[in-house]
Amino acid sequence: MASEGTPVLSPMVGKIVDIKVKVGDTIKEDDEIATIEAMKMEMPIPAPCSGTVKEILVSVGDTVQAEQPIDIIE
Repeated sequence: MASEGTPVLSPMVGKIVDIKVKVGDTIKEDDEIATIEAMKMEMPIPAPCSGTVKEILVSVGDTVQAEQPIDIIE
């Protein structure tokens, strides 16, 4: 995992069903960066800050834990 930048954390246990950004994309705070599914409901995951996507740590279909980093923004 990258040691620099701001991690985007999963809000809950669930499955990543969509990733809306690519490495190098410039994003603004609250832009939707991914979608997680939990208990048959989908929830957008917003960016906690503005910046550039430095690293994507998950893939579509991955199961993630609550507070697990999914992206790094710098």
